[in-house]
Amino acid sequence: MSILSIDFGGTRTRVGWFDADLHLLARDETLSLVQDPQAVVINRIIDLARRVVPPGEKPTAIGICGPGPEAYTGLIMNAATLPNWDRVPLAQIISEAFGGVPTHMENDGNLAALAEYHMGAGKGANPMLYLTVSTGIGGGVILDGRLFTGWRGLAFEPGHLKFPARDGKLYSLEALASGTAIGRLARERLAESAEPSILREFPAVDGRMVGEAAQGGDPLALDVIQEAGHWLGLGFLALVHLFNPQAIVLGGSVTKLGDLILNPARQTMRDLLITPLYDGPDLIRVAGLGEDVCLIGAAYHVRGLVQSNE
Repeated sequence: MSILSIDFGGTRTRVGWFDADLHLLARDETLSLVQDPQAVVINRIIDLARRVVPPGEKPTAIGICGPGPEAYTGLIMNAATLPNWDRVPLAQIISEAFGGVPTHMENDGNLAALAEYHMGAGKGANPMLYLTVSTGIGGGVILDGRLFTGWRGLAFEPGHLKFPARDGKLYSLEALASGTAIGRLARERLAESAEPSILREFPAVDGRMVGEAAQGGDPLALDVIQEAGHWLGLGFLALVHLFNPQAIVLGGSVTKLGDLILNPARQTMRDLLITPLYDGPDLIRVAGLGEDVCLIGAAYHVRGLVQSNE
């Protein structure tokens, strides 16, 4: 069995060629450039995927990691990173490009959860929650060793938990604790105050810049990261009370901030738990599979589907 795995995100597209034991034999990636016309974006995905398929070979199956809660349908729709893609049959198009090979698509957070449960930092934990904290916040749930997707396959969307902020408005967790949120919080702080900060030297401030400034000891940036950590901790609190997980595995670019954001998150959660029994020394874990987590998850998922049909 040979598996072609595709991780199509709003920023980057990655592809991998796996054998039956899920060894990654070839890999490539490129910018997704989703502002281009849909046909151009899709052809770019197909061309990139063809680069990792050995000459004369054909995949047994194709697994696609796609954005949006309805990715499991094979269609791209209601994806925040692709707002103009309406019922685009990506799985079918990719399948036809490779001669009708069985092709299955699933939400990126769900596939990352599968990968981290079976091969990464969440191995064996029950329940295990996976959160990716980057441009937005997504995730997946493994319950009794199986992916939990809810009644209509739409679970689980932790980034859309809602909280009242300082201005009295309701915001989603990803609007308060994601990389995008960190950039916004910093820009608001810079505009509202005269606090000294290295960030004032830049015409445009994003989450990456804030993280780098915080790691360099910039007081304003550190305060912003701590605020984002507080909101992330409230997200943890809600999820822990709902699921009582053995592990919450964290992936995504924001987790590279390490204890700068995780310490305030842990502290907020612990201060508000109804009992310390919900907590544990290894509850919050950093993901172990890095940037290829969705490629691995897609390959694992589609291998299981093929094997179940044999």
